[in-house]
Amino acid sequence: MLLRLSLFLFALGSLTASPAHAQQLPALPADSAIQAPRPVNKVRAVALRIAVPSALVAVGVMAHSPTYSTVLCQAKQDMQAETQEVFRGFDSYGIDDYSRHAPLALAYGLMATGHRGERSAVGFTLIYLAAHELDEGIVSNLKRITAEPRPYNAQDLSSFPSSHTAQAFLTATLLHEQYGRQYPWVSVSGYAVATATGAMRLMGNKHWATDVLAGAAIGFLSAETVWHLYPAFTKMLPPRLTHKLLLVPTYVPGAGAGAALAFRP
Repeated sequence: MLLRLSLFLFALGSLTASPAHAQQLPALPADSAIQAPRPVNKVRAVALRIAVPSALVAVGVMAHSPTYSTVLCQAKQDMQAETQEVFRGFDSYGIDDYSRHAPLALAYGLMATGHRGERSAVGFTLIYLAAHELDEGIVSNLKRITAEPRPYNAQDLSSFPSSHTAQAFLTATLLHEQYGRQYPWVSVSGYAVATATGAMRLMGNKHWATDVLAGAAIGFLSAETVWHLYPAFTKMLPPRLTHKLLLVPTYVPGAGAGAALAFRP
């Protein structure tokens, strides 16, 4: 059991470690004899950051049925049974419903207190909205296609992948991209919360381990895709339009505070 749990946490950790390698290297002095890394190394690093999450999604799909992989399917069920023996009766008391949004709240908290990030507040919000839609589209379609029964209820066919974990890793990745290079502790905090969210879904018997791993991968890839495509997208917009976008705080009684994107004529 400890070995399987360690492998599960290691797989989640591989996603949290990947963004760290994406940080820019410090500039070398002009007279330095050390050669700058070759472009091929950068391409290899990007390929690895795509390959690892994609492999986790593939493992989840293969573990869906013995038809695809008897070994993975059996390992998924064995790990779930052993996890429940250790954490039987575990109740997160709804914490995982909120923890998936915690990295996003931290990002806006830093922006509200004057900490300048990689993107403006409007840009960050546009990226989050687009990444959220991409993430939701992938997750909802995979749930419909795979129709994976949940561990606690075989009648509920919406187990794969974990949307809670996907959202948690999406917000943690955006938090990392926005502030991680300036404040490394922010990245550590965001991914720690995301990992805890996935763990709670597993220990609470809401998802299989493969659901959680695939959800984490999808959230990470959705955030990274939109974040890196955003500069190209903004170049396609008229400059006047980008200057007329406003981020307006909102409050709805009973629903709490939020923000809305507005257009200034």
